[in-house]
Amino acid sequence: MNKKILSKLRIRKEAPPSRITSDTIAEHRQRILAGGRRFKYPVQYARHRLVINAIIISVVAIIVVGVVGWIQLYKAQNTSTFMYRVTEVLPVPVASVEGQQVPYSDYLMKYLSSVHYLQEKEQVDLTTSDGKRQVTYVKQQAMQDSIADAYAVKLAGQLHLSISDSELQNFLAEQRQSSDGVVSEQTYDAVILDYYGWSPAEYQYATKERLLLQKVSFAIDTNATSLVNNVSAQLKQPNANFQTIVSGLSSNPAKVSYGVSGLVPKTNEDGGLAAAASTLTKGEIAPVIKSTTGDGYYFVRLLDSNSTQVNYEYIEIPLTTFTNQLAQLTKDGKVHQYITIAKD
Repeated sequence: MNKKILSKLRIRKEAPPSRITSDTIAEHRQRILAGGRRFKYPVQYARHRLVINAIIISVVAIIVVGVVGWIQLYKAQNTSTFMYRVTEVLPVPVASVEGQQVPYSDYLMKYLSSVHYLQEKEQVDLTTSDGKRQVTYVKQQAMQDSIADAYAVKLAGQLHLSISDSELQNFLAEQRQSSDGVVSEQTYDAVILDYYGWSPAEYQYATKERLLLQKVSFAIDTNATSLVNNVSAQLKQPNANFQTIVSGLSSNPAKVSYGVSGLVPKTNEDGGLAAAASTLTKGEIAPVIKSTTGDGYYFVRLLDSNSTQVNYEYIEIPLTTFTNQLAQLTKDGKVHQYITIAKD
């Protein structure tokens, strides 16, 4: 009897207290943690496997997307707007020139713009034989222009040249000038979109590339600079004759040329020559002009004018160094295209 009572008392004594107090809270904590430990390691194992699986799936997905993208760009040569947007985000090259990468997005931007113009303004059916021929030509031209722009970027870095925001905005402001006054920025952007399919940002980017190429071309062409000094000295002589001066330079490989404009509007889009002539008096010669089209230097003498038109003669000293250097790099195998474009 006494043993049974003692046994019951012992069980009661060993039973955990039903109430949690400041004295028993540590005991309760340990009891709960002990009960949860049996679930800890299986959960950790499952989480570890989940992370590994997620990493494997991500890597496989990236590889698949990369392979598909490579096939679309370099094998199928997908020129869709979607792929253009992809190449804007992913800086993949379409070619290289002397180690300088040519962005695929530059090539597609130029190509899609030309195609837009053919379809919207010239109503060319690209599915016809003539349309396909024009598409091939557009691809070739887009590639050549993109390579030239990339080479200009390379040279600009070496020469520490760049186009500032103010230079870009001043050029764009000049482009909005017309015979009827200044065209608003919104109207001009709408025209660019209509003709070339470019947004304002794309047009500014393309314009900045063109201005940089022009600045580099002028900077590296020492032969043209030497000819400018030569012609300037001869024009200071009394009764200097444009045609005689050009004839004396006929042996120069730069092929200096002479011409007469005939009566053209003072606002004629000719690289700034008509605008310069409109500021002269008859027989006066303007200081040397860097053409805004970037093709070379010009000397202009006003022959005749009226209230709206000018007639001038000119000497053109073309820029050749940039083009010759790029052609030599191509000949030397330092220009590599990563896609194959059919010949005409």
